[in-house]
Amino acid sequence: MPPVDRRRVPAPAVPETSRAPEAVVVVNARSRRGAALHDRIAPALTERGVRVLDVHVVRDPAAQLPDLLPRVLATDPEMLVLGGGDGTLATVVDHLAGRRTVLGYLPLGTTNNTGRSLGLPLRLGAALDVVAHGRTVGVDLGRANGDWFANLVSVGLSSEVAGRTPHALKRHLGRAAYALTAARALATHRPFEAEVTVDGRVLHVRTHQLNVANGRVHAGTAIAADAGIDDRLLVAYALGGAHPASVLAAAAHQATTPWRPLGHKGHVTGTEIRVVTDRVLRLDVDGELTGTVGPDEPLLVHVDAGALRVRVPQRGLRRGPSAGSR
Repeated sequence: MPPVDRRRVPAPAVPETSRAPEAVVVVNARSRRGAALHDRIAPALTERGVRVLDVHVVRDPAAQLPDLLPRVLATDPEMLVLGGGDGTLATVVDHLAGRRTVLGYLPLGTTNNTGRSLGLPLRLGAALDVVAHGRTVGVDLGRANGDWFANLVSVGLSSEVAGRTPHALKRHLGRAAYALTAARALATHRPFEAEVTVDGRVLHVRTHQLNVANGRVHAGTAIAADAGIDDRLLVAYALGGAHPASVLAAAAHQATTPWRPLGHKGHVTGTEIRVVTDRVLRLDVDGELTGTVGPDEPLLVHVDAGALRVRVPQRGLRRGPSAGSR
């Protein structure tokens, strides 16, 4: 898809405080590293000067989080420290969007796209240092048919992959589990046609995979050098065309060219995106299957600038004109 030039605007600054924060800890023990590391988090935060008010270890996130999060946030804690992956975070941002509570995120999942978009270290000790001693910034969230998301909403092959990839395989193989499942699913996957409207401009694609990103990372690598989670923009792009081989080629090209800017990759940027597909397809929202899109039910995505307050490294999200808070 041809690029649309947009001025990239920094997110508003968030005042800093020198006082060590108070925090409630929530850890998804089903995330790839959550089971092994959850009992280390609260003691390590205490050692770093964080006052831990409560700890919740979640073993069935789909059943527990919708009830737990409103109860936790009803006390308006200063910080919510979350350990988990992209799917866990997708549920949490529904409750944190627009609140004063700061997110301290520990990326313990398989791909950790949002953690990478935020510039967070994947090693637990370093991530805990960010929670205790990092900067608080405002970053963007997307909304897909009213559902908040941090990193990416997609249509097509990824939805089948999200539904088919066994939890045990993710735990043992990491990101390779998704690649293996995708290769198998692609053999029988049918391409679809989509009408994509970006800030009023209409485009038509025929593909196996269509992505709309708020963050800067997909499948563990940067979408483009100038993509950002704090730039007040969404990025739409098809991953290949109708032939399965084009999907593989596009995925390889995407993974090996993170240094190229958006305009050189043919990706489209905007603040409001509408997608209509020629058949009903499931939506993959940050790795979780939620909702559908089709001929009579469009996908409407828009960006909410600075909707999430989050801890990042002291030197994180400083990318010049499109950086977040200083």
